[in-house]
Amino acid sequence: MFQPLDCADIYNDSSWTSGVYLIYPAGPNSARYVYCDMQTDGGKWTVFQRRMDGSVNFYRGWEEYKNGFGHAAGEHWLGLETIHLLTLKKNYELRVDMEDFDGKKVYAKYTSFGISPMAVNAELDGYRLHVDGFENGEAGDSLSYHNGSKFSTFDKDQDSFEGNCAVSYVGAYWYNSCYWSNPNGLYTWGAEFQFGLNWRSWKSFVSVKSFTMMIRPVHLT
Repeated sequence: MFQPLDCADIYNDSSWTSGVYLIYPAGPNSARYVYCDMQTDGGKWTVFQRRMDGSVNFYRGWEEYKNGFGHAAGEHWLGLETIHLLTLKKNYELRVDMEDFDGKKVYAKYTSFGISPMAVNAELDGYRLHVDGFENGEAGDSLSYHNGSKFSTFDKDQDSFEGNCAVSYVGAYWYNSCYWSNPNGLYTWGAEFQFGLNWRSWKSFVSVKSFTMMIRPVHLT
């Protein structure tokens, strides 16, 4: 039985249509539905975060961000544990795609992405973000500031701020003190709020319409 680890394995097995597929991040009993983007920039992308219409509540606690929520065909979060398991098996790059309410599309790309890649226990390590190698697609860099940060939710404060950034900005993220990007904040339909879907190097505090974070493996030479 074919048990793909990620969307790249599915693409390489001659499934080249974007859509929902099953992956197996930790063997035969770990099946997860994911959305695979098989068109953007050569395809093979495994989507782990997507906002598009405000239909899913992203102000959730630690267990849900650990395990995932939403539906792969729409707005969803794949789950910190699944993302960690994927990045243990291969070296990944990250692409962040955004669109505003005027139809303008931009992206940011990072050549190296991982979640607690060196940790014995990823959850105890806080599912720490490791990201490097920024490449600009007109969005600017609003993620490098978060490199090395642990993931925080309203019920598990692991940021470097004296308060709780997840509570203050109504989200969950690799908050530092507090953020330059807030993709899991409130969906505010383009309004200018500090707790919205913000990527500050592009739109400051004006909330974007859609937000997608996705990874694919890179081959080291």
